Amino acid sequence: MLRDEVAKAFKIIQDGGIILYPTDTIWGIGCDATNTEAIKKIYKLKQRDEAKSMIILLDNENKLESYISDMNPLAYDLIEYAENPLTLVMPGAKNISPALISSDGSIGIRISKHPFCQQLIQRMRKPLVSTSANISGKPSPQYFSQIDDEIINGIDYVVDLDQHSMEIKNPSTIMKLAPNGSFEFLRR
Repeated sequence: MLRDEVAKAFKIIQDGGIILYPTDTIWGIGCDATNTEAIKKIYKLKQRDEAKSMIILLDNENKLESYISDMNPLAYDLIEYAENPLTLVMPGAKNISPALISSDGSIGIRISKHPFCQQLIQRMRKPLVSTSANISGKPSPQYFSQIDDEIINGIDYVVDLDQHSMEIKNPSTIMKLAPNGSFEFLRR
């Protein structure tokens, strides 16, 4: 089942589509992080200001340097010792669509531990965009049944995994990490 869902989602993403999928935090809307047209579809669906960037998911921290030009080694320790899913906002974003990069040149990156996300990212060989499955300004759904029909109807493919799970998952902790090692929490 997992393999089939990864294959179906991969095909949609390859064709420039957007997917609704489970993550190690809340349900996400995603696409290929190098495909600007697909990213713009997500902004439109979420009615989100394009100045508010979205994050990308990777399957392991060894790929961080492919997307951050000036990696701070502290990032690896923060990821390793984080008790909850951690999104690191770091400057020097590269090799992704400019539509994802903040005006200060940064990007938020999370290493996903969810088996679906890991396998899809490995198959894509690129980062996966991740943003909460809600219209901008509305509450983030804690589980699939809370996702607005407007979101579901605007998606090219809804991943058929974890849809009946009632486990309450929270958004990730977000930490901004500067090249000099200073950091601040943006969301705990």
